[in-house]
Amino acid sequence: MSEELAPETPETAEAEPIKQRKNGLYPGISDELAENMKSGWADTELHDLEPIAQASYTAARRAALSARFPGERLVIPAGNLKTRSNDTEYAFRASTEYAYLTGDLTQDGVLVLEPAEGGHEATVYLLPRSDRENGEFWLDGQGELWVGRRNSLTEAEQLLGIPAKDVRELPAALAAATGPVRNVRGHDAGIEAALTDKVTAERDEELRVFLSEARLVKDAFEIAELQKACDATARGFEDVVKVLDRAEATSERYIEGTFFLRARVDGNDIGYGSICAAGPHATTLHWVRNDGPVRSGELLLLDAGVETTELYTADVTRTLPVNGTFSPLQRKIYDAVYEAQEAGIAAVKPGAAFRDFHDAAQRVLTEKLVEWGLLGDLTVEKVLELGLQRRWTLHGTGHMLGMDVHDCAVARTESYVDGVLEPGVCLTVEPGLYFQADDLTVPEEYRGIGVRIEDDILVTEDGNRNLSAALPRRSDDVEAWMARLKG
Repeated sequence: MSEELAPETPETAEAEPIKQRKNGLYPGISDELAENMKSGWADTELHDLEPIAQASYTAARRAALSARFPGERLVIPAGNLKTRSNDTEYAFRASTEYAYLTGDLTQDGVLVLEPAEGGHEATVYLLPRSDRENGEFWLDGQGELWVGRRNSLTEAEQLLGIPAKDVRELPAALAAATGPVRNVRGHDAGIEAALTDKVTAERDEELRVFLSEARLVKDAFEIAELQKACDATARGFEDVVKVLDRAEATSERYIEGTFFLRARVDGNDIGYGSICAAGPHATTLHWVRNDGPVRSGELLLLDAGVETTELYTADVTRTLPVNGTFSPLQRKIYDAVYEAQEAGIAAVKPGAAFRDFHDAAQRVLTEKLVEWGLLGDLTVEKVLELGLQRRWTLHGTGHMLGMDVHDCAVARTESYVDGVLEPGVCLTVEPGLYFQADDLTVPEEYRGIGVRIEDDILVTEDGNRNLSAALPRRSDDVEAWMARLKG
């Protein structure tokens, strides 16, 4: 990685001279070189661009937002680069709220809805093309010769269907603005500083909650993206099965890397840290270290999802026998979880309470635990009343899914877990049983076995659709699928 120049922030790029890195190899820039770099460049402006595929959908989303907060200035930032170490940054991922309302995924962007007659006027504030006159394009650490071309403001307007302005002018404009303002916090410290005396935490949280609840019901574009994410995820799981022998020779890291390759080829990234949990690691719900051994005769719990280029993620789990065949005990536990998942999926339908699928799955798992003699002489009803099954079921049976793997997370309780399902809602159904390696309350042969099966379920007009149905779930089908992939 080259290391000649020091990065500059958008706020300082024009106000201060562009600085060179302290220990760069060039001591300075001659006047002749500076003048040479100003000219001799072709015009690369793009013309007659078509709007992005979701432009009409983002316009409808902004209209709903405008109707909810009439007469108020609304500020929704994309966020800034975050430092990983010294002068290297994490890959940028636009804030969910900003991407949902604009379709733009670039760093430092800010959407502003200004009150106007009949609603709001939307403007997206972005970094323009790098300045060639002052050398920004080749001297600035975020200049285009270093990190790549970005759209001009005119190009952005054509693509997004929103008027665009230079984001470096925004902090001063916001600082001078009057009237009520709401801001989505936590993404852009510069914007928050400009608004510090104009906003309140309570009002800002109301904006964030509204945008979270707006995503509870997905539109047609979002549903298509979620299907795309699930299809790519299915291919990623197939990739993993094909290289399980290499994972046995190395570690869980081989599984993690294999799936990551699919996520980067077919999408933007993984939607969350992949859980590649082999053997007893499968009993750790969020095992993301992925540094353990992969052994024949044990199970692999793979919980992973591809995030599309438009930032919609799948969230799928399969528990697979590493050698391709379940042992009798593994099959018994797996089939119990499958039966619980079937009951949960059947409960997902319009008009059902959100909690119904969880209750249905938990009842089946509890029945199995009682049947296996793990809860003494207690009845199923008593176990459920006391929640004793949770020693081995641990977590809720699902959650909303969308641009975030745990989508709509700040929605009001009455709208989410106490709400009612309707067409367009997308959620996961993911029951599991986990017998910890040190759990002395279960027979020794159970210890260290963890099983979860998870699918992404869309509520439809007449029931539901399993978006991740391309991956088999029944134990016999899993074995046949693995045998086919392994050749």
